[in-house]
Amino acid sequence: MKLATYKDGSRDGQLVVVSRDLTTAHYANGIASRLQQVLDDWGFLSPQLEDLYRTLNQGKARHAFPFDPALCMAPLPRAYQWADGSAYINHVELVRKARNAEVPESFYSDPLMYQGASDDFLGACDDARFASEEWGIDFEAEVAVITGDVPIGATPDEALESVRLLMLANDWSLRNLIPAELAKGFGFFQSKPATAFSPVAATPDELGEAWSGGRVHLTLQSVWNARKVGHCDAGPEMTFHFGQLIAHIAKTRNVRAGSIVGSGTVSNKDWSKGYSCIAEKRAIETIESGEPKTPFMAFGDTIRIEMNGRDGQSVFGAIEQSVASLVE
Repeated sequence: MKLATYKDGSRDGQLVVVSRDLTTAHYANGIASRLQQVLDDWGFLSPQLEDLYRTLNQGKARHAFPFDPALCMAPLPRAYQWADGSAYINHVELVRKARNAEVPESFYSDPLMYQGASDDFLGACDDARFASEEWGIDFEAEVAVITGDVPIGATPDEALESVRLLMLANDWSLRNLIPAELAKGFGFFQSKPATAFSPVAATPDELGEAWSGGRVHLTLQSVWNARKVGHCDAGPEMTFHFGQLIAHIAKTRNVRAGSIVGSGTVSNKDWSKGYSCIAEKRAIETIESGEPKTPFMAFGDTIRIEMNGRDGQSVFGAIEQSVASLVE
């Protein structure tokens, strides 16, 4: 099943069911008007949405209309929690190697994670607006999941059973603000602005065999200013799978339905596969030549993030954003 949220002038939008090929959609308000409603009562409402989804795919939905990603908010426009991991240890190794820092041994057994702002997400086609190019604007292409309820102390296997939906994320970072924030010892805040998500969120069964072991075994593509810069495999090199990331959060607290958990920047040891954030490219340049050469993003730049299934079709639709100035 594939779901999206259409803009309607409200903060939570209108839930729509989207066809498997992302060509048509149907309002779900006869069942539920918002995605959070469905997550809160998944066992009762999701089967009804599945019935509508099947009807839509068969071309028999009476009030279907063409699906338009530009009308989408984030699938879950605001969430109870947005927790982003750094599950690809290769990314951590590269960034630390570039500044001649060792990776602590604990990083290989205990996930890195930060809690981002969840009150205001960006839609897949919304401009990303910033006050200054000097902040070091960077995209971060990731995979994310939306959970159901997870009890405190859940094991990774138990936590994995809570995954309701998967989607893509662009976890924007302001790299030149990060060092001063981290130096305070309290973590990210201003350096992590609103995150954008793919137009569509999909249930795990939509990925077929590509969803295995709590990982998405598909390629994540990043296209910066119409040039493909990333063709990264999201599967085998994910050090911590989503069950482990969710269990990490649930170690000391309950995790409630509607929590979003991110994978962190998708990263591969094979540099020929490119990169899912500019910071990683700059780290590689520093390792190779002693200094970074690739600049961060400028106003007017574009980024497209997408993942195709094994049938070649887009799974979640594309994140397609432009970088813009806050000052018109």
